[in-house]
Amino acid sequence: MGKTLYLLRHAKSSWDDPTLPDHDRPLASRGRRASRIVAEHLREQAIAPSLVLCSSSRRTRETLKRISPGFEEEREIQIEQDLYATPASGLLARLHAVEPDVDSVMLIGHNPAIQELALSLAGKGAQLERLREKFPTAALATLTFTAGWRQLGPGVAELVAFVTPSALGRSAG
Repeated sequence: MGKTLYLLRHAKSSWDDPTLPDHDRPLASRGRRASRIVAEHLREQAIAPSLVLCSSSRRTRETLKRISPGFEEEREIQIEQDLYATPASGLLARLHAVEPDVDSVMLIGHNPAIQELALSLAGKGAQLERLREKFPTAALATLTFTAGWRQLGPGVAELVAFVTPSALGRSAG
């Protein structure tokens, strides 16, 4: 059975308070709007990951809270400190630990790690060039693969979708 990996970069964070540690920065108003657009997309496309892995930073947790209405039912959610400042190799190691019976995972994290992971895993896909150019805040990459989580590695997956809030907002308008 095939697996699906959703890689979501947190929505736009606020820099209004420069004294806040990076981990504690909240979403900006633009990020809140983008999260709503992503939630609508999740609902419309019936995207329902079995497991959500989310960085512990405030902006990723706020992104998760705002996109959650897009899921049709409750998801298993794990907020993990180790996803905050880890490189792409650390994200991949975490995915290797996903139970074999889990068919889909959404990982909510940060750049550059989220983009590097997507580019490493995607062996093919029509939107690879767009992904190479930029992985904007609140963008969602969808990758599919037939191997198990432990076999996930470079070039194993196909990038089947890459959506950004700005593109979604234009198509909804």
